[in-house]
Amino acid sequence: METPTTAPEEELLRLENQICFSLHAASRAFNSAYRTVLKDLGLTYPQYLVMLVLWEHGELPVKRIGEHLRLDSGTLSPLLKRLESAGYVERRRSADDERSVTARPTAAGYGLRKQALDVPRRIAAATGFSLEEMREVRARLRALTETLDAADLDAVSGDCTGL
Repeated sequence: METPTTAPEEELLRLENQICFSLHAASRAFNSAYRTVLKDLGLTYPQYLVMLVLWEHGELPVKRIGEHLRLDSGTLSPLLKRLESAGYVERRRSADDERSVTARPTAAGYGLRKQALDVPRRIAAATGFSLEEMREVRARLRALTETLDAADLDAVSGDCTGL
């Protein structure tokens, strides 16, 4: 049985064998599907993710939104600004600390939530996965993310000779 340490060396750098590329390709396919489904809401996929966090948690410091989405403030601030311009989000400076900005959904933002309820159903149907398969994939991806976050790549041996 071939294992990551016994695969032929010529297989190491084949694009089709790279898990990172498989994830990248799947991510692009998801983005395309979401672009189509979110068109009627007038949201981009990143804006949708911001709204999901705000619908779930209500008002949050921008830093906390970034933590949920794994986005830095340089990426998140323009998203929030566009959502604010669209009337879906309100940003305000904290009275306690002027450096801290919070964001929360407006009434229109909460109204958009009702329209968005069909989005997960449409995306789930597009995957062709059963509910159990989707749970399994999410769990595996969470575990992969946690493992990669915890990995000390400087200490990981580079002696893997296969995929």
